[in-house]
Amino acid sequence: MKVAVDQDRCCGAGACVLLAPDVFDQRDDDGVVVLLDGQPPEELHALVGEAAAACPGAAISLGGTA
Repeated sequence: MKVAVDQDRCCGAGACVLLAPDVFDQRDDDGVVVLLDGQPPEELHALVGEAAAACPGAAISLGGTA
């Protein structure tokens, strides 16, 4: 799974960080998403999928394997 984020679409809700803190973080100054792991291990795929689905700004996109 490849993960990408569009920081321009992020509204800083933080749902992604709550669901998958090993993959997502937020900038301190404005709360915009920061991608920590663009190719998370398989055991995190379900949580990353939930985070993408929960993102109100649709800032997270998921792709196939590398």
